[in-house]
Amino acid sequence: MRTWFEPEEAEEFEATKDLLIRRCVTWAKEHGHPADGLLLSAAVDARHESRDGRLAYWDRTRIRFFLLRYVPYKVTASREELDLAPEVLRTYLRYLDVTGLRDPRGATLAEAEEIIAGAQAEYASALDDPTLRGLATFWAHTALDQGFDLTVPGAFERFKRELDAGRVPYDQQVLDKIMQNRLVYGGIDEERAFPQPPVSLPPASELAEAAGRSRTVQRLITLADWVGKDGRALTDAGNLRVADALEVSALLGTGEDQPHVRSAADLPQLNLLLAWARKLRLTRTSKGRLLRVAKAVPLLRDPETLWGRAFEVLPELGRVVTVPVATWRPEPILAEIFDEILPDVLNSMYGLDEMPVVRLEEMVWLACQEYVVLDEEEHRLDLLRREVARDLGRMFEVLSDLGAVELTHGPADPLYASDLDHDDQPLPPDAVERLRAALSESDLPLVRLTPLGVRGVRDRLLAEGRDAPLVGELATAPPAELLGVLAQHYPPEDAVAELQGWLARPGQDVEMLVQAVRDCPFRTRVGAMLRVLAGALPERRLLQDLRHDPVLGPAVWTQLIDAGEMRPGSLSERENLLLGSENFLSVLELAGPEGLVEQLRRMGGGDADEFLEAILASGHPDVVGLRELRELVAEPLRRTARHPLRLVPTRPPGARGRRKKRKR
Repeated sequence: MRTWFEPEEAEEFEATKDLLIRRCVTWAKEHGHPADGLLLSAAVDARHESRDGRLAYWDRTRIRFFLLRYVPYKVTASREELDLAPEVLRTYLRYLDVTGLRDPRGATLAEAEEIIAGAQAEYASALDDPTLRGLATFWAHTALDQGFDLTVPGAFERFKRELDAGRVPYDQQVLDKIMQNRLVYGGIDEERAFPQPPVSLPPASELAEAAGRSRTVQRLITLADWVGKDGRALTDAGNLRVADALEVSALLGTGEDQPHVRSAADLPQLNLLLAWARKLRLTRTSKGRLLRVAKAVPLLRDPETLWGRAFEVLPELGRVVTVPVATWRPEPILAEIFDEILPDVLNSMYGLDEMPVVRLEEMVWLACQEYVVLDEEEHRLDLLRREVARDLGRMFEVLSDLGAVELTHGPADPLYASDLDHDDQPLPPDAVERLRAALSESDLPLVRLTPLGVRGVRDRLLAEGRDAPLVGELATAPPAELLGVLAQHYPPEDAVAELQGWLARPGQDVEMLVQAVRDCPFRTRVGAMLRVLAGALPERRLLQDLRHDPVLGPAVWTQLIDAGEMRPGSLSERENLLLGSENFLSVLELAGPEGLVEQLRRMGGGDADEFLEAILASGHPDVVGLRELRELVAEPLRRTARHPLRLVPTRPPGARGRRKKRKR
């Protein structure tokens, strides 16, 4: 069973949601835990509608968001039912844990339960505040308060007629506040972000050493020391005096210590460092002096933390990174949208080797035209494009000094020209032609993220709620959770590296992984976990070794037959029946009971009836699946069929001919 779906995979998601809720409710009843279908559905929807879409990933931020924002904003129910949300969420997270569905990169069960307990008082307050509701939820609660059961056909229309007639009282002040919140802050919906590829990082000690070697970090420390506790005088315009500016420029090694400078404002690299230091609260201005901030001393003694903070605030420095020129525009285009462009460019580089700078130039120019309305003559547009390219180059130089990117020269990877002729190419024809010509050259400016840059981008992606896998982060994950994440979020080569790292840990071996697959209660997930395990351990011939496993056999046969390594005819009569059971149970998970019923009805005839009877008596190890097959598929079919299904053991149609029907 998958726990991640693209937004457009609506049917697949709904089938999995129904399965997850159905199984969770059954498990909760068996173990005496509170469960509620509406609130469980809300929990699954909240994660599917999020930026990363991982149904089984819950951490402090996601737990608190669900309880304090999502439920008050989106869920309509009686207060008695809504009060159950913290305990129902606790039940859901327990179920994810015991079934091996939990994403191990989130909170542990113990941590999650502590977070839920800590949020319960705030949750009650959030329910008490009607201004936290969404517009639809406000009206739904109003209808509920007035006795309208909106689940009854026609109730909504009656409510609307009463409302339009002015016979439904409601709190206008609350409605006004909800509308104000909506206009100022928008709703709570998140746009799904692209999944990021897994990345690898060197040991933490190497990253710390690299941060200490950063030219920008060293300059910021030197600048703060130069300012000192007594500070430096500023001119009436708020700049350093020219003599001081030249002195510190020489000290910093910016190459701007020219003797004929008329103003410190004419030194762009120094101005960038000064602005950076102010943004980091290393320095401040007061009473005409530039002063070092006393509280910044611990940060100045920690180059690694200083690097991270400098990288974090860089998007806010666009007006000093870009270089003004004498054009008809008051400031460079890139300066206006720098805080949007810089993260986009870094995201484009994330997980890739050297990229040709010219490719990024065209991407950024296209983005500039989308962000800023440019109604200019053609020759002016070309001038603006060149200015954007120049400022992008300046941005890469700043990132290089920081130690976030590495700039080199060489031929471009053919990958970057391979899509230029695609019909869905987003670049306009003139950009495609420029790229085709530029990418054919053998000595191009290239750029790539350094390990420090990769870590900086990854930290930002995680802070935005995005999935950014790191090879090695699953080294101590429980076996079932490890295989589940690898099956859904790791390409084969990265899955191999992650799995080998897991197996290298003392006390962790292949048998533990195989047992986790045996224990998995979902047939489709069993198949996915087996594929990952077999693909990562080809030398073990794992599937062949598991052909006669009493639990995994049917799933193994399915994969061997699909791979052409086994002929269906080589299976015994009972094995054929178990193989059919495996397929039926997988369809039940993927399409839901209704989908399987529809398939059986399309099959028609006695064969379908007899085969279903045989499957129910097959002895397949998935007891829960067989029970659902009986209760949700066979019994409804028996009630509606012209000839009721006989739920008795029978031989499957096939090798020994069709079983004769009994006389009635």
